[in-house]
Amino acid sequence: MNAPRLPPLPSGPIAPTLPGEPHHAVWTLLEAVADPEIPVVSLREMGILRAVRDGADGLEVVITPTYSGCPAMSQMEDDVKAALAQAGVEARVLTLLAPAWSTDWMSAEARDKLRAYGIAPPAHDAPGACSHGGGAGSVVQFAAQKVASPHPSVACPQCGSGNTTEISHFGSTACKALYKCLDCLEPFDYFKPY
Repeated sequence: MNAPRLPPLPSGPIAPTLPGEPHHAVWTLLEAVADPEIPVVSLREMGILRAVRDGADGLEVVITPTYSGCPAMSQMEDDVKAALAQAGVEARVLTLLAPAWSTDWMSAEARDKLRAYGIAPPAHDAPGACSHGGGAGSVVQFAAQKVASPHPSVACPQCGSGNTTEISHFGSTACKALYKCLDCLEPFDYFKPY
């Protein structure tokens, strides 16, 4: 017997579901599951929570890490499982690495919340930003396109100034870079575009 063909994963941000849409109650339940490294945003807002769907063996919740070596991934999986178990929902949590996560999957709410939290959100048009849309043929990128400046113009989330500089390519986590504002002199994390 052939397994049912699952629909492709969305190629962009996922909006909150509306009553009457498939698995609305589960999506609503999972909306409360926050990113363990950035607790002001949910996994859905970050684009990590990709799908709630009917699989061959029952309900599946699909998550994709911001990068394959993300140390918080097991915590995210545990948090999703705990939220489901607490509500009495039986589901399998699948971690999929392909298509690779992209900052294009982050919602507008996530970008606003990151900025308010003191983390500069990724720019959509930053050099090196991925705009692959999640297509299977674009999972691997061998060389970055040559650009005039290696670092994007990053606005300070504290004062809004664009007069900033990268201090370290890695910030509080590997998915962020450490920047400093040259006007207000405050350091801040920048969520790197992928």
